[in-house]
Amino acid sequence: MDGGYGNNSNFLREVENLKLTYIGGLAKNRLVKAIDKKTGKKEPEKRLDEITLSLPKNNFQAVNIELNQPKTVWVTTIKVEISGLEGERTIAIVMNASSPESATEIDYLITNESGSRVTGEWIVKTFSNRNYIEKFYREAKGWLGLKEYQMRKKERLLRHFILVFTAYTFIIYQQLMGGLRKRYANKPLRTFAETLEAFLTGISYRFFCWLQNNKEVFVEHKAERGFVWG
Repeated sequence: MDGGYGNNSNFLREVENLKLTYIGGLAKNRLVKAIDKKTGKKEPEKRLDEITLSLPKNNFQAVNIELNQPKTVWVTTIKVEISGLEGERTIAIVMNASSPESATEIDYLITNESGSRVTGEWIVKTFSNRNYIEKFYREAKGWLGLKEYQMRKKERLLRHFILVFTAYTFIIYQQLMGGLRKRYANKPLRTFAETLEAFLTGISYRFFCWLQNNKEVFVEHKAERGFVWG
């Protein structure tokens, strides 16, 4: 979920009632009771940033994240109890440097997942998938008209969304497979926008070629709708 929603205990409780697993962001001033992993003893309630400063430097592990621009972060996890939620939760403390003193960015991620796979690396890499979701929404809204609709009924909205998702999938597939470059471009298509432009160029060219040989069909089509094309 988007950063900040992790601060809303009521929201997290409703998500958990739906039997869903989540990872969300927390504010640095969120009060929690840290639990000693060895003894199970609960510490007095403290802010997350205060707990971070008290942790040994060797608690943090370097994790490489593969994004558009790969980066390395340093992560550790703590078990906590939070007011408003029953039971334990895991919080990952994520920094852009190997120590809190030298870090300029420190993020706190909470999850209700349990078991052996809940490591700092798993939390960070799973949460980083948000970047691809955000990227989809930016491209689908900016280029494919995801937000450009006037209908209100649920069925019609779903049809619109499905058409956008299909178009997006087509463009991404062509970008990954290089299909459009082979037919419509003589340069690498590295971005969604470049791939879409190659597709639109190819379709425009095909329509232009068709129009050269079918002018009377196009004129008649326009005339039926009360327009004159010349």
